[in-house]
This record gives sequence, C-alpha cells and structure tokens, in this order.
Amino acid sequence: MSTAAPSFWLHSLGPIERRAPLPGDTIADVAIVGGGYTGLWTAYYLAKAAPELRIVLLEAEYCGYGASGRNGGWASGLFPASEAKLSRRYGPQRAAAMHRALEASVDEVGRAAAAEGIDCDYAKGGTISLVRSPAQLRRARKAPGFVDAGKAGEICAATGVLGGLYSEHCAALHPAKLVRGLAATVERLGVTIHEGTRVKHLERGKVVTDHGTVRATTVVRALEGYTAGLAGHRRNLAPVYSLMIATEPLPASFWERVGLARRETFTDERRMIIYGQRTVDDRLAFGGRGAPYHFGSRIRPEYDQVPSVFDALRRTLTELFGIDPPIAYRWGGPLGIPRDWMPSVGLRDGIAWAGGYVGDGVAAANLAGRTLADLILAQETELTALPWVGHRSRRWEPEPVRWLGINAALRATALLDAWDRRRAS
Repeated sequence: MSTAAPSFWLHSLGPIERRAPLPGDTIADVAIVGGGYTGLWTAYYLAKAAPELRIVLLEAEYCGYGASGRNGGWASGLFPASEAKLSRRYGPQRAAAMHRALEASVDEVGRAAAAEGIDCDYAKGGTISLVRSPAQLRRARKAPGFVDAGKAGEICAATGVLGGLYSEHCAALHPAKLVRGLAATVERLGVTIHEGTRVKHLERGKVVTDHGTVRATTVVRALEGYTAGLAGHRRNLAPVYSLMIATEPLPASFWERVGLARRETFTDERRMIIYGQRTVDDRLAFGGRGAPYHFGSRIRPEYDQVPSVFDALRRTLTELFGIDPPIAYRWGGPLGIPRDWMPSVGLRDGIAWAGGYVGDGVAAANLAGRTLADLILAQETELTALPWVGHRSRRWEPEPVRWLGINAALRATALLDAWDRRRAS
C-alpha cells in the first residue's frame, strides 16, 4: 500500500474508501487500465454511447491517486505543442482544429460535471500569465492575448506587473471532487471499477493483474505518469515531478488587494513553469516544476516531498504577493512527458492509449476520452481526425542519457530564469 501524502484536494474530501479489487479472471468488451481522468472519461463516454458494453476499469491504488487527484485544478485549453509546430507538421487547418477542440473541452468538462451533479467548484474565469520583467515583456508583447499592466493588475495584482497574457479558455476546479464524482458516475452507468488491482502486463485482448486476468476485445492504456512502470513501456513517457503547496484560507483584505475575483488561474512568463489558483475556500493552491527526474524513471512516494522545492514555492508566493503565507499542505506527483512533448490518442490492433499531456491534462483528458470512445466504437468524427490521433512519439533515450538530458534541461531552465532576474535588477 502506498505511503504517499495525500494532496490538499484529497485530504479535503475525508477518508478514502477503496473499491474491491478484481476477484479473479473475467471477460469484458473494454478493459481500461488507469483510474484517472483519461480512463474515467473514456468509460463515461463509452457507457453513455453504448450502455450494452461490458466495461471494466482497473486501478492499482484508488481512482484519482495519480495526477488527477493532485494537479493544480486548471481545466485549460493549453497544449504542449504550439499551433505553429502543429501547422508545420499537419497544416494550419488541422492545427487550428486541435486547439479549438481543446478550448471547447474546457466547457465540456463544466457541462458534463453539471449534467451529472458533480460539484467540483468549476469556475471559468480564464487564466492570466503575468509579465514581470523587461525580458518577459519583450517576449510577450506581440503574443496573442497580451494586455497592458493596468489590465493585468486588475485581474491579478501581483508585484512588479508589466503586462500579461490573458485567455478566457481556462476554468479553475477542485480536481479530486471531479475525479471522485466521475468514478461514482461511471459506476452508476454500469461500469465496473476494481481498485487495489495492479496491472502487470497488457497485450491485445488481455490484461494480466495481480488479482487475475481480464480478457477484453479492446484494452485501453490510460496511465499517464505511471506508464513507465508498466512492463515494456519504461521509455514511452518520462515521469517528471511537479510539486504543490496550499495555504491556509487567506483573509478578505488579501483578496481585495490581489483580485482573482472570478477565480482566474495564474502563472507568469518565467520559463520554469509555475501555476496557481484561488480555491473556493480562499486558499492559494500553488505549484511548479523543478523537482529532479529520477534515474530509470523510478516513481516512489518519497519523491513527492522535496523540501527545497516547497521552500522555493513559498518564496515565489512571497515574491508575487508580498506575503509570508501560512502553508497548510505540501504534496507532489509525477506527470507524463513524451520525447517530443506531443500528447497522443490512438487505437491499434485492439490496444488504445492516451496521454503525455505534460501537465495540461485536465481538459485534454476529457477530449481524449471522447476521442477514444469514438475510436473504440469505430466512428469517424471530427475528433478522430485531430492531429494527435495515431501520433507516435519516439521513445526516450536509454539511461543514463535520459537522466542526464532531462535534469540538464531542468537546470538550464532555472539558469535562464536567474539570468533574466539579474538583467532586470
């Protein structure tokens, strides 16, 4: 059993009641491996479209244990591969279609949650990326969505704001409420969920677990950052850690000064990614990259806790808002990064997959679930024509090259940000 510290999101929901593990060998039409957003949205749209299907979902821990219960709560239209990059490879029309579909998925998450009675604190206030140095201003001034310092400060009155990039295509939400609500919903629709069931191996027509074998016409791999732990998949996605903190509830005077009145999510234009939101109970939930990648794509509960990164996140909040906030929760977890930073969805020879969201998976997983449902039901739709369908990223390099390369990139990113700060001082 895992000893990982629960996120603020999971802790706020009280004790976790685990579903029963797989009782033994069984047969299904669709076997889904992974109880996060991707697996649950796939089960949801399949069950709605074809209620006669026998769908079995298998989860090693409990639904929402991974990134779906630990993330920053951004349902955003962000995609790791830029529209320019997609245009060069797939043409401008397909690239634009990919980004439109993601933006529409922000609304679809809210619509589906409301339709199923899932109260996940959904608030579509958009997102602001603050510009806080001359170097950032030079990079951002001509980018889409640029707003001047006055407008950016009205949204989020952080220190030293010179401008910002605003997009309406983002909603703040409570990720664990969403994932737990989805799990209850798909069960209500007839999907069987087995938790505490670790998958050892999957192949066409078969999933082998520590509690028995599921034979199924279609097998769906939906493990995201935990993909590397599956036999034969160690180099498919690199598990890179992102860590978070949550403050105690902050007083009304703070929010009157800072804003985020519509619960806009926020970041800034530094290269090392940070992300935050105002929770429904007036906390700051704030996270960022910077934790090391671990040799051999290892994932362990103790890697969720990196004191130096937590301290850096707290210092960043102080820098942004001029406060020394009381920190109530600290947690982290791995996300999945493909070698070319291009998420993908596909179905080939009876095995479906989706993932590689690089931390932008809350809305993208919804789009992936709808797309996988169409692929499994052999329906040709606008979604199955999107450029991420069938994409295959090349595998990550063997160790030690993988460890050296990823950690060198993290270090270089931090150094570039430090250089920008020195130039601004």
